[in-house]
Amino acid sequence: MDERVGVVIGGGPAGLIAAETLARAGWSVTVYEHKRSVGRKFLLAGRGGLNLTHSEPIDTLIGRYGPAGERLDAWIRAFDPDALAQWARSLGEPTFVGTSGRVFPSSFRAAPLLRAWLRRLDERGVTIATQHRWVGWHEGADPMLSPATTTIVVEHTNGVRSVVAADAVIFAMGGASRPRTGSDGGWVPVFARRGIEVSPLTAANVGVRVRWSDRFSALFAGQPMKNVAVACGPEVV
Repeated sequence: MDERVGVVIGGGPAGLIAAETLARAGWSVTVYEHKRSVGRKFLLAGRGGLNLTHSEPIDTLIGRYGPAGERLDAWIRAFDPDALAQWARSLGEPTFVGTSGRVFPSSFRAAPLLRAWLRRLDERGVTIATQHRWVGWHEGADPMLSPATTTIVVEHTNGVRSVVAADAVIFAMGGASRPRTGSDGGWVPVFARRGIEVSPLTAANVGVRVRWSDRFSALFAGQPMKNVAVACGPEVV
C-alpha cells in the first residue's frame, strides 16, 4: 500500500498535534507555517507560566464553556486534563497543580516543551516548512492524481508558489488575535471565495473597564486578586 500523504496548514499547537497524530498512524506529513518558526503564540503563552489546564472535575471544567460546552464535551473528554498532563510528561515536563487549581509544567516555560515536541516530530519524519503561506486550492485537474487527492497552493515569502497534492489537508490556522505570531485571519477571505461559510471572528477573551475611585486605584492597582467572584451582567466567574 502506498504511503498516505497528509498536509497540515498552521504550525501552532493544534497543527503540531494533528501532524503528530497523522505521523503516528503511518502518514507522511508536512506542516506549512507562514512565519519563520512554529509555536510562536505557544511561546508567548509561556511568558505567563504556561497554564496548561485545570485540575477541577471534568464536568465543572466543561461547564466553564457555557453554551459551547455541549459541542466541546466529546472533544475535551477525548483529550482530557489527565491526558494533557501525561503528554507533557512524555516530553520531559512533569506538571504540578498550583494553589488556584491550575496545572503548570514544572519549568513554568513553554520553550522546553516546544523543543522536545519538535524533536519528537522530527524523529517521526514530520517535515516542517516555514515561511510558506497557504493561498488557496489548485483548481486545475491532474489526470495522474486520484480523484480523492486534494491539491493546494502554498507561497513562500520569496514569492514562489508551489502546488502540493495530499490525501488529506488539515487546516489549523487559528483566529486573528495575534498577527505578529501568525494568527492574522488571512485565511478567512480564501475560504469565502471558495463559498465556505465562516462565522465572524470575535474575541474569546474580553476585558472589562471599571471606573474605580482614585483612592481604590491608588491602594490596589496592580495587585493580584484571589478567592473572589466577579459578576458582569448575568455571568459570574
